[in-house]
Amino acid sequence: MENAAFDAVVYGHVQNVGFRYYACSEAEKLGVRGWIRNNPGGEVEVCAEGETENLKKFLAWLHKGPPYGRVDSVTVNWRKARGAYKGFTVKYGGL
Repeated sequence: MENAAFDAVVYGHVQNVGFRYYACSEAEKLGVRGWIRNNPGGEVEVCAEGETENLKKFLAWLHKGPPYGRVDSVTVNWRKARGAYKGFTVKYGGL
């Protein structure tokens, strides 16, 4: 399987709804590595690496989000995987 990566920003009602928790769970199920964090502007930022097909599934989940969230849009930038992550984690703190 081919590996790839993407950087994404998720817009909508995506903070204080368990978005990061649910995203971590979904990423772990799919074997996706990287991180997720809340940004000061109210959006959620995601950096993900893994098998291309699993990344597509994870990106589809990001467009849907958790039960109590509302995703208005997702910007995504695909790139080559760097192999920099061992798991999927939540980053805390500012940029």
